[in-house]
Amino acid sequence: MTSTPADPLAASPAASPAASPAPAPADSPVRLRAVDAPGQPEVTPELEDLYRGFEAELLVPLWTEIGGLMPPHPRSSAVPHVWKWDRLVRLADRAGRIVPVGRGGERRAIALANPGLGGRPFASPTLWAAIQYLMPGEDAPEHRHTQHAFRFVVEGSGVWTVVGGDPVPMNRGDFLPQAGWNWHAHHNATDRPMAWIDGLDIPFQYLTEAQFFEFGRDEISDAERITPERSRSERLWGHPGLRPVGVAHTTPGSPLLSYKWEHTDRALADQLALEKDGHAATVEPGHAAVRYSNPADGTDVLPTLRAEFHRVARGAETAPVRETGSSVYQVFDGSGTVSVGDRTWSVTRGDLFVVPSWEPFSVRSEAGPSDSDSGALDLFRFGDAPVFEALKLHRTATHRTAEDDV
Repeated sequence: MTSTPADPLAASPAASPAASPAPAPADSPVRLRAVDAPGQPEVTPELEDLYRGFEAELLVPLWTEIGGLMPPHPRSSAVPHVWKWDRLVRLADRAGRIVPVGRGGERRAIALANPGLGGRPFASPTLWAAIQYLMPGEDAPEHRHTQHAFRFVVEGSGVWTVVGGDPVPMNRGDFLPQAGWNWHAHHNATDRPMAWIDGLDIPFQYLTEAQFFEFGRDEISDAERITPERSRSERLWGHPGLRPVGVAHTTPGSPLLSYKWEHTDRALADQLALEKDGHAATVEPGHAAVRYSNPADGTDVLPTLRAEFHRVARGAETAPVRETGSSVYQVFDGSGTVSVGDRTWSVTRGDLFVVPSWEPFSVRSEAGPSDSDSGALDLFRFGDAPVFEALKLHRTATHRTAEDDV
């Protein structure tokens, strides 16, 4: 005689009709709403009950979120915005007279807050940009952090940044990269305040929860207060096309701590002169550009940040371009009209603006001898391209096609 084995599922409590899920806890962050829309399931009491169960167990179905999580093209939470330099400097000067520099605040740095990011001190979801202001005779104390950083000087001179004990002068047009986890401090040796721009990958490291920070000495030494014309890093690594044989560079980022304006200016001028003579040299007619690179290996100066300088001749207009990833620009010299997405602004020396991911960007130069030493619109740019390239997510388009929105 054969017997039919009992169905284990039938005997299991799980096979019993499920009890109605309890209402979602009042503190559950998940809130789901059944909607009558294409691609969504029919709204029924059973669906509503299912969604309450998801809420109670902190679950979110893809079918309610796919449009936001996987759009046909990037839709940045950041928005195009411009910050006017004259207003920033006035506020920074007021802060200089009220807010001391020292332990606690560490730096008198005032960050750009993109209006699309809910008040966070981020220029874009991955980029931090701030104006730093140091009063006469002030020291900004030593510290270090994993965030990669740089300083760019749009006006003034007389401040020294001390990186790993190496005093580095800061002058107008100089670009000073500093890879993460290097001790650094600042000293203003003049009788005048000085402002510059800081750029860091703070938002990226904040998002990935990878950041570390450590306090250093409260005061820099007398030996670090010297004011050399060139830092040790420049004497070793600052010779074009020449790499020292006796010294290996194995740490992240560029070993060269200062990229002098005179070299940047000459490179841009030579590109435009070569173009005038009929030779290939520029990005497009009237648009010269250089990228700051690591002299040890030719890569970007910092692992997560790319820095460039662009010169647009008077009357020239750049072709609209879109890129994944975001960029912050500062007008170094001249004037012009900038278009980002559906926004258009007139800009002059010092103004900063942000280009969010995949927003079309173009600029027209209206500069001349009266407002620019070069007679052109000069723009400093930094962005997050190294991250996007490393993740194989970098994409660019110089004009709009149907494929761009795929």
